[in-house]
Amino acid sequence: MSFRMAAMKAIAINGSPHMDEGNTAMILNPFLEGLKEAGCDAELFYTRKLKIGPCNGDMSCWFINPGVCAQKDDMEILAPRLKEADIIIFATPVYWYGPTAKMKLLIDRLRPYISSRKLAGKKGLVVSPSEEGASCCGPLLQMFTMSFEYLGMLNGGSLLAQAYEKGEIIKRPEELHRAREKGLSL
Repeated sequence: MSFRMAAMKAIAINGSPHMDEGNTAMILNPFLEGLKEAGCDAELFYTRKLKIGPCNGDMSCWFINPGVCAQKDDMEILAPRLKEADIIIFATPVYWYGPTAKMKLLIDRLRPYISSRKLAGKKGLVVSPSEEGASCCGPLLQMFTMSFEYLGMLNGGSLLAQAYEKGEIIKRPEELHRAREKGLSL
């Protein structure tokens, strides 16, 4: 009798407004290639394409229907994928020392997972390019670290790169190689 282990599943959420031609995608894509090469099933979503409203703070996800958001928008597309994933990758450029507005909307909408604990034990990872590089990512990483803890997720670390102008990261092949290797290592 032989046993076959199920492939790990990852969901990557790209919060950049530039989608495929931006630095976030250019560092995220080789990372995802490495994950896939290592045998992980990975699915990619773009916040720019998703219609996600802000958390309305009514707390119905805690008191009326625990673990379920009452809003009907594209978070309903992500919800089953978040629950199935072993790894959740949050990719965002640094805007004012934090994530993009669309990524922050998505993070705020993770509130139902605090009470349901459906993300507990999953590995969270941050991928982020920024103008100053890793030196300015402290507040961003702290926000994600605290969010992962609050959700019961495991902190899988980060992949940080220095890049500012659209597509600039392509001039740093060592960063792209490092991203692929990080994906392979997970």
